[in-house]
Amino acid sequence: MAKRGTTAILGTVPLFDGLSSRHLKRVGDISEVGHFMPGASIVREGDAGDSFFVVASGQAKVSVNGKTIRQLLPGDHFGEIALLDGGNRSASVVSDTPMTLVEIKRTAFLKLVRQEPNIALGILRSLARLIRQTERSAARLNR
Repeated sequence: MAKRGTTAILGTVPLFDGLSSRHLKRVGDISEVGHFMPGASIVREGDAGDSFFVVASGQAKVSVNGKTIRQLLPGDHFGEIALLDGGNRSASVVSDTPMTLVEIKRTAFLKLVRQEPNIALGILRSLARLIRQTERSAARLNR
């Protein structure tokens, strides 16, 4: 997968909505592409989180305490909290089919943010927008 394709995939992720095209390209430049066979354990619940992933192709199951809670399809992403805080994984992800994932490692991301602080500001804008949307949805449900 060419870097341009990787950047296009990252551009669909809400976390990166607040980034300029130049900054999105910089994030794409530090990403890696990984390929997984069916049944591969991509991340395990409780393990230290050190990467963020976007599904380029294939499908996977997300489980918590051994119970499947959702299916991941192309365009879905996981690990954004780990990217930001490095905490433990809150779920396990196992591939159902052959998969291609775009991965951003936390160490490379933090190095980039130190070099380009405006990337952090763009992500903060995106997080604020997502929080506002969640609050509006919760307020509608509580009416």
